Amino acid sequence: LRQLRSAIQSGQLELHYQPRIDLARRKPSGFEALVRWRHPQLGLLPPAQFIPLAELSDVIRPLTLWVLDEALGQLAAWTPNSPSIHMAVNLSARHLMDDACPTQVQRLLKKHGVDPARLELEITESAIIADPERATHTLRRIHDMGVHISIDDFGTGYSSLSHLKRLPLNALKIDVSFVTHMLQNEQDAAIVESTIALAHSLGLSVVAEGIEDEGTRLRLNELGCDEGQGFLLGRPME
Repeated sequence: LRQLRSAIQSGQLELHYQPRIDLARRKPSGFEALVRWRHPQLGLLPPAQFIPLAELSDVIRPLTLWVLDEALGQLAAWTPNSPSIHMAVNLSARHLMDDACPTQVQRLLKKHGVDPARLELEITESAIIADPERATHTLRRIHDMGVHISIDDFGTGYSSLSHLKRLPLNALKIDVSFVTHMLQNEQDAAIVESTIALAHSLGLSVVAEGIEDEGTRLRLNELGCDEGQGFLLGRPME
């Protein structure tokens, strides 16, 4: 944890970007920013090896702000050639409970001159459960700027349908655990299909994570899933 705090300050972190594809048009619609730690002794570490630790402490705050700053800077650099591309960034539960969060987001958008509508902040269901009222207040302030909000890993947390009605959301992301085996497992297929139908009935778009074969892509397209990401469509890249 001590090394991670130092890594943020000394430039050891880097972002990789995984494409999100418009499944109907088969064209890139945006990217998700994913942090990596190029550790001097351990090599390139994926987020699963250090983000859970960071979320237990205040280190997650400067880390999240660094990711947002870097991702918006990259989005601004892409803007002349790709003015409609959007960027998704994960927002931690601890940061969601910070009253200063909306002001920080606004400051970084202004710093890089990025249209708020091209930023999507992803939150998990568990982050909302901790303090639903406070989370809703923070997200409404961010949403009022024009920033898009999505629920990440939908279906894996302690979900409540009342959150979908109350929160200012734009999209749901179906968790990889349901998408990966949806062609072989009837229960997974039913969850994916019903989630897409539910989201669309609420006026939300749907992103499927973990698309790794053409059959899954075709089935999701048939079900009306809006966007997808996964190794078939593009791995996270520098």
